[in-house]
Amino acid sequence: MTIDPEEFLLSVFHAAVKEAQPKLCLPYFFPARPKGKIVVIGAGKASAAMAAVAEDHYALEIGGLVITRFGYAVECEKIEIIEAGHPIPDIYGYNATLKMLKVLTGLSKNDLVLCLLSGGGSSLLTFPAEGLSLEDKQHINEILIRSGASINEINIIRKHLSQVKGGRLAQACMPADLVTLVISDVVGDDLSAIASGPTVPDPSTYADALIVIKKYGLELPTSAMLILQAGRDETPKPGNRNFHNNTIEVIANSDISLKAAVKVAEEAGVEPIMLGNYFEGEARDLGPKMAQVVAGHMKKAPCILLSSGELTVKVKGSGKGGPNTEFLVALAMELKGVKRVFSIACDTDGTDGCGDNAGAMITPDTLSRAEKLGLDPVDTLSRNDAYNFFYALDDLIISGPTYTNVNDFRAIMITS
Repeated sequence: MTIDPEEFLLSVFHAAVKEAQPKLCLPYFFPARPKGKIVVIGAGKASAAMAAVAEDHYALEIGGLVITRFGYAVECEKIEIIEAGHPIPDIYGYNATLKMLKVLTGLSKNDLVLCLLSGGGSSLLTFPAEGLSLEDKQHINEILIRSGASINEINIIRKHLSQVKGGRLAQACMPADLVTLVISDVVGDDLSAIASGPTVPDPSTYADALIVIKKYGLELPTSAMLILQAGRDETPKPGNRNFHNNTIEVIANSDISLKAAVKVAEEAGVEPIMLGNYFEGEARDLGPKMAQVVAGHMKKAPCILLSSGELTVKVKGSGKGGPNTEFLVALAMELKGVKRVFSIACDTDGTDGCGDNAGAMITPDTLSRAEKLGLDPVDTLSRNDAYNFFYALDDLIISGPTYTNVNDFRAIMITS
């Protein structure tokens, strides 16, 4: 059977995304109905889809409010869905967060709060610390997402500049039982980092936030620095009474998506080689490293190298792009047009960076086609303009909202 490498890579990516859909993985984790009422809250790119599944499961015996990114809403009858800005927080997210806190008032110990979280929740759940304006928060987020810091490092700062992140939202849910169900977009499934852990104990400190700022040479607004340096009202830690009635479960992560990709490869007679789901760091730095891995597997064709993680981009240019497309430019440059190698890299949430694309694809002739169009990959990386590089080549992957979020997904196919 002849396999079209590009169609095959797309099918593998779609299988990975499908496996992490809330309708498939969420029903196994629903708690029993309480004596009192069920209130659903949540934030993230998958939160609306998760809320719809919850509403269906409990036969409309629930209410509540979740916040999702613009374009990621799913219709619900009893649970209010509010769309807001991402990755920069906005007034919609701020007002929705205040409304969520009102929804949580007057709870009893017989009630259940079901918190549905996924990646993207950090920007959507917005209630700045006292002394910090929404405009300050927006400016801080712009600095953080361009810094090259990992999501864990970024969220340490976010948690200490918020009135709801870093476990603080759990207090608003008391005395009800609190069940937090999470779709993880963080390497290692660090619950305190996913959506900045609003209902999860926070092991990090103000001192840790200052270390991150120093490490990356960040220049945050004076109002933020005063809060972090003062170090008052630390986030609630493990053992805090806020979490006595709290159950937390990861319902989906990159591991289940990679396993789905393995299954597709095996069924097609292509040997899957798992490289891991722990990759972090600068996207452009991983490209050359993956090219070396490819070189060591050329004799195993046909095979597919699978990996996941959460790469970052330290933005220095004024172009448009994201970690997946930037990785692919760097990989193509290192491969230098080697025959029989194709690759796809996409974010499972359907958005790479700030573009409308999930990612892109490279083929053996990517560089030669780019040269004919006057595209310089070195210049592309210097300007952080990978989106427009692949747009010109017509090699962007546009998936639209996927309603899930389990890290970046990468697959490199070596054909016979």
